[in-house]
Parts: sequence; C-alpha cells; structure tokens
Amino acid sequence: MGSTMNGMALHGGLTPAGGTFLVFSDYMRPAVRLAALMQTKVIFVWSHDSVGVGEDGPTHQPVEQVAALRAIPGLAVFRPGDANETVAAVRLALDGDGPTALVTSRQNLPVLEGTSAEGVAAGGYAIASPDGAVVSLVATGSELHLAIEAAELLAARGVIARVVSLPCWERFEQLPRSERESVLGVGLPRVGVEAQVSLGWHRWVDEVVSIDRFGASAPGDVVMREFGITAEAVVTAAERLLAGEA
Repeated sequence: MGSTMNGMALHGGLTPAGGTFLVFSDYMRPAVRLAALMQTKVIFVWSHDSVGVGEDGPTHQPVEQVAALRAIPGLAVFRPGDANETVAAVRLALDGDGPTALVTSRQNLPVLEGTSAEGVAAGGYAIASPDGAVVSLVATGSELHLAIEAAELLAARGVIARVVSLPCWERFEQLPRSERESVLGVGLPRVGVEAQVSLGWHRWVDEVVSIDRFGASAPGDVVMREFGITAEAVVTAAERLLAGEA
C-alpha cells in the first residue's frame, strides 16, 4: 500500500491517502522512508495508536511506533488530540508538500475547548494558560484530555497548571527556541504524557507519564489504567516535580 501510494504521487494528479493500524507501520517502513527521502506528497493514516486497542493484546498495541516514525527525517508526524486538531492536520497535509503521518486513536475522544488550527500549524501551543501557573502539562493525541483533567484536579488542590498540546514535533522544532520556550512555559517544571515510549520526550519535559514496555490483553480502558496512563498519574508526576523529588 505504501509503495503504491508513492507511485501514485510520483505519477501526479492526486494526493494518495492510505490507512491501517499504527502497529503495521512497521511493515510499511521501507515505503515510508522512501516517501520521506523522495518527499512524495502522501498521507499515511494510522489508527489504533496505543494500548487502548485493548483485547487484541501486545502484538497489536503500538508503544514504540510513534517514536520510530518521528525518527524519520522529512516525515511530519501528527498525533492530534481531538476532531478539531485532526481536521487542521489534514488541511496542513493537503496544503503542504512531502509525506504526512496522521496518527489517531481507537478510543472516542471529547472535542476540547481551546484546540486551535493555528496551534496545530505551529506544532505546539498552550490550550490552557492561566495566570500563576507553576507547572506545565504537555500532551499529544488521546492523552491531551487527560492533561486537561489533571489540570482540573491540580486546581482543586490549589496548584495552577498550564496545559500544552504538542501534536507535531517536527513543526514545533522549526519554531525559534524562544517561541518554543514560551509555549512550554518559561521556567516551569514540565510533565509530558503520551501512551507511547518516553524516547525523545526529555527534550521537552522533565518527567514523562508513558509506557516503556509492551502492552497486555484486556479492555482498552483497563490497560490504560493499569499502565498508569491516567489524569491521577499526571497529577502525581506534577506534584513530585514540584516537591523536587523527580
């Protein structure tokens, strides 16, 4: 499929898009690498992007695939946090050049207040920036709403948190350093949350709520909870940073 998409793009006349589960991006990697090398305008759509896949078990639950895709030069990897960010990512893929990876969840996700097409175009932006924030919660994809929930839990404890969406690292890296720091929160301790391996996250944050092991066979919400991908786990990580324990 990936090779066929490259051929169609090189022939011209349309923008090919093809989709499958994210874990199967491993099988497509040679074609994806060539798409990045040739800068063909194709859209790889990969769904079921975490252990939220559930009962299919660890063979079908991707944990290292997003990091592997981010390692490919010239490939824009979008992991949108809601429907608004997804639409923005598709528009950027259609309007731009070169290959795009669109990584989406299996789970139903809420449409979040404050998601921004301009923010997605920048690669990262503050979805919540209250005055007096003492910690930043940085998330992608299906974990963005968990960061927002964690900020609400922290607020109930008197701790004000900034929430940052980071849907496309490649675009975010193109911003001047001062702009990146402004988005992430100048001088603030930072917690990242993504239901993938933590590899690469420490360029942005001080601590990561992640999954650095293979998955397990159980309902998706159970696996997420048992592996610590919860708002409560983000709160614990933030409090640990603020206490200087991390």
